Amino acid sequence: MKHFKITILFVLLITQSCKNEADQNNEILQQKITIYTIGDSTMANKSNPEVNPERGWCQMLPQFFNQDVIIENHAVNGRSTRSFINEGRWDSIYRKLNKGDYVFIQFGHNDQKVNDPKRFSNPHTSYRHNLIRFVTSTRQKGAHPVLISSIVRRNFNEQGTLVDTHGEYPSEVRSVAHEMEVPFIDLQYLTELMEEEYGFEGSKKLHLHFEPGEIPYYPDGKTDNTHLSVLGANNVAKLAIEELKSKVEGLKVFIKE
Repeated sequence: MKHFKITILFVLLITQSCKNEADQNNEILQQKITIYTIGDSTMANKSNPEVNPERGWCQMLPQFFNQDVIIENHAVNGRSTRSFINEGRWDSIYRKLNKGDYVFIQFGHNDQKVNDPKRFSNPHTSYRHNLIRFVTSTRQKGAHPVLISSIVRRNFNEQGTLVDTHGEYPSEVRSVAHEMEVPFIDLQYLTELMEEEYGFEGSKKLHLHFEPGEIPYYPDGKTDNTHLSVLGANNVAKLAIEELKSKVEGLKVFIKE
């Protein structure tokens, strides 16, 4: 009889433990969160998507998340960490941030504009400290920062080698992420592999390459090796999602299988 009671008690404890875990999972799933994305044109929402072939990769994110996630894409064409802050764009996000939200941070393409004092940020000083500001401010609100390195440009040399154009900026993102223990998504590396896999000719499909008269949106044609096509943006979003699943705690439950 004594052993029977112990067995019953053990079963009850296991049952209660499973129930508590299920309740916790349900609580997580029922909690709506907002993901704020900040960055430049490679992330930004593009107008007239019914005719415009260009997309930012964060424009593609809603399809990968369930109904408990709101995506607020605040990335804007041409912005650097400096201009994003000085224009008050970061402050407007900071005021809305809630505990449990996420902020995806990817800058660099425009911080390197050395001839534009309104955008240029020295990678080792102002750029670095602007990233630290984003991370620190996000954490002050109980939200979760995620640092992301810039996607590569399609920049093949005559020998067919993909050549970097970002200089020291990605290494500063890695450094800040390591020192501040922030989840880091290395889209520079992942998109480098993607461009190389598609090759010199095939990678044109990832960007905006159109002959004159090929599509109405660009009647005079277009050659753009920085910005993304629908295919390119969708591919980059998929790369990011796979990394987010494994590297960002608590986010996987919101991602569709």
